Amino acid sequence: MFRRPAATLIALLALCAASLFTGRAALASSDVPLRVGDVVKVVLPGEAAFDTALQIDRDGRITLPEAGVVRIAGLVPEDALEVVRATLAPVYRDLERLDLLVQDRRLIVTVLGYVKSPGQVDLPLDSSIQVALNAAGGLAPGAQLDKMQLRRGGELQTFDYKRYLDTGDPASVPVLQPLDQLFVPASPLTGNVQIEFDAATLTSSGDAGDDAEAVTVFGEVHRPGTFSLKEGATVIDMLMRAGGVTRYAGIEQIRVISGGQPVPFNMREYLDTGNNGLMPGLRNGDTVFVPQGTEAVSSGARTVFVMGEVFKPGAYEIEPGVSFLDVLANAGGPTRFAETRQIRILRADGKSTPFDLQAFSENGAGSLPGIEPGDAVLVPEKADMNEKSWLKVASSRAVRIIGAVERPGRYEWSDEMNLLDLLAHAGGPRAQADTAHLQILSARDGSSMRTIEFDLKRYLAKGDVAGPMPRVNAGDTIVLPELPQDVNDARSQWTRLASDRAIYIIGQVGAPGRYAFEEGFSFVDVLTAAEGPTRDADLRTVRVTRRENGNTHVFQVNLSSYLETGDRSLLPEVQSGDVIYIPDLKRDWLEISKESTVRVLGAVGAPGRYRYDESMTILDLLAEAGGPTTSALQDRILVVTRTNDDQKAAKFDLEAFASSGDPTLLPLLRRGDTVYVPGREQSAWFEVMDGVRDVVAILSMVKLATDL
Repeated sequence: MFRRPAATLIALLALCAASLFTGRAALASSDVPLRVGDVVKVVLPGEAAFDTALQIDRDGRITLPEAGVVRIAGLVPEDALEVVRATLAPVYRDLERLDLLVQDRRLIVTVLGYVKSPGQVDLPLDSSIQVALNAAGGLAPGAQLDKMQLRRGGELQTFDYKRYLDTGDPASVPVLQPLDQLFVPASPLTGNVQIEFDAATLTSSGDAGDDAEAVTVFGEVHRPGTFSLKEGATVIDMLMRAGGVTRYAGIEQIRVISGGQPVPFNMREYLDTGNNGLMPGLRNGDTVFVPQGTEAVSSGARTVFVMGEVFKPGAYEIEPGVSFLDVLANAGGPTRFAETRQIRILRADGKSTPFDLQAFSENGAGSLPGIEPGDAVLVPEKADMNEKSWLKVASSRAVRIIGAVERPGRYEWSDEMNLLDLLAHAGGPRAQADTAHLQILSARDGSSMRTIEFDLKRYLAKGDVAGPMPRVNAGDTIVLPELPQDVNDARSQWTRLASDRAIYIIGQVGAPGRYAFEEGFSFVDVLTAAEGPTRDADLRTVRVTRRENGNTHVFQVNLSSYLETGDRSLLPEVQSGDVIYIPDLKRDWLEISKESTVRVLGAVGAPGRYRYDESMTILDLLAEAGGPTTSALQDRILVVTRTNDDQKAAKFDLEAFASSGDPTLLPLLRRGDTVYVPGREQSAWFEVMDGVRDVVAILSMVKLATDL
């Protein structure tokens, strides 16, 4: 070829610049043989065809412009330069300034298998397995990480990439070299048909790829399956990977099949003691089986057994500080057939401790027995559930109960019992029982009988405040009388009710008559028992008559005011023997004495005489009389009061009261008073009169009406 002077100068300058820029790298790699993937640059000043760098292909060759292919892999750069010089000599004349520079060291690796973009990847010299996988698009779902393969020449190396991800130890994965082939296998869980990968479904039955190098867990676990065995993993670890045991698991009878031999494992004992010597070892290929709890007897280092007449007999775990009552309560407590006086605690050392639960619960007799792991509590059944014949019970140990009880009869007595125990044993009082007058017939001195009356009703309502409960002894007789029948249903029976226990109600009530009275009854209780007042009852003048010590007292009750205000102080306290009278509202007003009425005269809607009530004011009276008419002189109303033979008048200004509302302006109203409301026709007469003459004239005018 012919060389141009200008081109020669340019090539020389380029060579100098290249030497300065890449001299350090060339010196650093001058003794390292060239490998597949390395990038070299052939420098020949004046030749533009050599401006492009060349990469050594998989066969270790580069292609020289106009000279063809030359193999340089495995040669150091100095030897490779001579090979290139010899190849270019037939084509180019001036090769004195020919040079070969190593521009970049690279790795050409092939990544195959379960990756997203399998194929050849070009990597930097110090790239790792992880960089190569990422260059291939990353792992595809379903890739098996612990069985990756590296092929180099004719050799195959298997490594655990998952261990590298767990520990970060670079020694757990091989170092890449040019032309290495990395293969990522698929997990056996993916099956033989290509489907959309569902990691949650596939790993629910285990994550192991090879049964020979895994542990199988099945039985009463939440997610049975085959799981890869990690170094140092225990049976507890494998059970946790299987989701833990279910509520039906018999954790005392777990089996580990290792090498064809079953090894029992009591997980409860291990959890109670923490003894690692109880934990069997695991190897690849082992099987762990968790049976159901019903298939084995429950036992453990903290177990107590409850047997006999309890609602839930069985084995129970206890903690330090758990008492006998705690264990018995967890077992549901004794049944109705339990003999609580003969409970036995069978100790783990063979000893037996008796315990009387009934005596302890009633009066605190004795003390609670201690309870320890391994003990058994036996609650026996009653020996005879049928009631014994009364002939078998001596009179000195029997109590008789007669009257209004569900099951009157003769009962065996114990000093631990009381009156309520006996009544409950007899079925309790009937609905007709007079519990306020229970009688106890007692022969205290062995000969004469003494009767004690007890108000059971009050005791049940107020407890010990009503007085102490009488003591019952063997040989006593309890009599519970019946209440008298309803007077309205059988009036001939009323004589059965003593007068000191009765109260009378007459007049305008629904059912007047004679009624049983108990302490604590109120006026409203008695009125309600008589079916309440009728519609014709005069509730403002109810009277209560009481006879005490030969004297009679009469109380007047305004029941209407009580119903309006709810003030209980308006009602009297009633007692046995009282007579309650409710008068008739419609009786003729003429039967009422003049002293019990108030008159209303003048310009009102309904002048006349009205029954007086101490709670009434002049406003109430005017309203009852129909109110002032349109012609009434409301500022000149007179209230005339008669005292003996004299009369006094007070003036009332209704208009002033209506304007101010001052209650002090209201005049006092008494029985026998007369209220006069003048009309406008008397206005001229009022203007003529003045002062006292006015009052005297009015008094003279109303005198005749007052005497009526």
